[in-house]
Amino acid sequence: MSRLALAPLAILLIAAPVAADDPREAWAALVNGGHVALIRHGNAPPGYGDPPGFKIDDCATQRNLDERGRAQARALGEAFRQHGVRVDKILSSPWCRCLETARLLALGPVENAWAVAASDKSPDRLAALKLLVSGWRGPGTLVVVTHALTVQALVGIMPGQAETVVLRPRLAGEPGGDIVGRIPVPE
Repeated sequence: MSRLALAPLAILLIAAPVAADDPREAWAALVNGGHVALIRHGNAPPGYGDPPGFKIDDCATQRNLDERGRAQARALGEAFRQHGVRVDKILSSPWCRCLETARLLALGPVENAWAVAASDKSPDRLAALKLLVSGWRGPGTLVVVTHALTVQALVGIMPGQAETVVLRPRLAGEPGGDIVGRIPVPE
């Protein structure tokens, strides 16, 4: 094969990672409706998990958003509004950092849902989340504010804090969703 014949293939291989990181397709899917936006909660130092002895109904015992996390949530909500995304439903993990992120998006009422706090360690919740995702038809967007390990268990991606992963619900009764794209944390 000549070098000239290989040139288009080389260009495609070089451009492919750039296209995958381009959030335009993800935003377009959300604007069109019928998709699911998985949002990892905003910045909540110092890392993963909660302190020993935390209580789900006591935010003072949990790892919570800091000012950066709150700003990320507000900026993401503003980005949804600027792009004209219609949000029909917002579900949040019951952890305080997720609930606060969801509320600071200011996109509508927030429902607390254990199913969106799933991981590989909670197979029943993960199965319920997959059914929830595959059953979404819109007409607008379903926003799910959750944890990195939930997104990883669902679609194999470990998102950054306040990052959005956009899913197209699977059809024909197959649980889960397919990745449309990712939206980085707004700065």
